[in-house]
Amino acid sequence: MAKTRTSSGKTVDDHPELAWLDKMAEFLDDRFRIPGTRLRFGFDALVGLVPYVGDIITFLISGFLIIVMARRGASGRLLILMLGNLFVDGAMGTIPILGDLFDWRYRANKKNVRLLLAHYGEGRHRGSAWPVIGLIILALFGLLILSFWVVGRILSALGLALGNLFSLT
Repeated sequence: MAKTRTSSGKTVDDHPELAWLDKMAEFLDDRFRIPGTRLRFGFDALVGLVPYVGDIITFLISGFLIIVMARRGASGRLLILMLGNLFVDGAMGTIPILGDLFDWRYRANKKNVRLLLAHYGEGRHRGSAWPVIGLIILALFGLLILSFWVVGRILSALGLALGNLFSLT
């Protein structure tokens, strides 16, 4: 299993305190391989196959990882970038079938660990992001509610369209 590596070549070997985060991100995004291929996927893609419930579970786990990263010294700006990755992953994950395919390629958790490694490599990890964590938790729940509202609206419109189609006959 390959360790997460930044563009500067840094890995968790350079920052052992991040090894647990890397292992968790690898489990969520890259743990399994389809035999005979180079295609990899993780727990996120597997659980995401269960409509909505799977997406909520992996969204919460990824949110927990971001909180842990904040405790490891991620800045407020870095946490916003990480939340952006999580939002894209969570929003796309709510779209049936397309979201499952998206989970195979996007790997938000690995991206977030790479961001944190780069942050450590630049020596900017000394500050605390606790003032931002409350806002992040509110934002996570807000994004989750927003994504389900959007999917509900889409499904409602689809149901209305199908109902009109069948009422014509």
